Amino acid sequence: MKRLRTSSVVPSAQRGIALVVVMLILLVVVVLGIGGAQIALLSERTARYDRDYLIASQAAEAALMDAEYDIRGPGGTRTTQFAQGNDGIFVSGCSSSATTRGLCLPNPDTAKPVWARVDFLDTSTSPPTVQFGDFTGRSFDAGGGIRPARKPRYIIELIDDQAPGNDASGGQVPKMYRVTAMGFGPRVDVQVVLQMVFRKEKG
Repeated sequence: MKRLRTSSVVPSAQRGIALVVVMLILLVVVVLGIGGAQIALLSERTARYDRDYLIASQAAEAALMDAEYDIRGPGGTRTTQFAQGNDGIFVSGCSSSATTRGLCLPNPDTAKPVWARVDFLDTSTSPPTVQFGDFTGRSFDAGGGIRPARKPRYIIELIDDQAPGNDASGGQVPKMYRVTAMGFGPRVDVQVVLQMVFRKEKG
């Protein structure tokens, strides 16, 4: 009696299909892995940018507060210069002299505002902006790590008080101050600019 022989050899066509399926699965796994890594990297960069932006914003807010101390005290070395009617300390553009540094008047020759033209990155010995603490003696921790790369800076513009009733018909229009401050993040290229309008109390 003859026995039937069974073959365990898989046809070559089936072996080829199995190889294609395995390669497709491997490709999908690789693509998913790359996508996950990119998402994780993007999330880390976003979190780092948000942190740096927050640091720069806080530095700019600190500069606004320092400017307020500069204008009305206490502790400002030039507070008395900001008396009502003492407009002569402000110059067209921005002053870079020792005692009137960062005090600005709008330039009638250009429509571009002063705060948009001034160089907040100027680190010369006579910059047109005030560095935090220059006239108040207050300290600011900057440089290295996750601290601001530089101390924040500000300018003070003299502008007409736009409050209701303050028009020229009753005499000289009262003045107020527009403060523009720039804060820096852990890198100098991370910058935040904030503004406030400040009225000094009479007296």
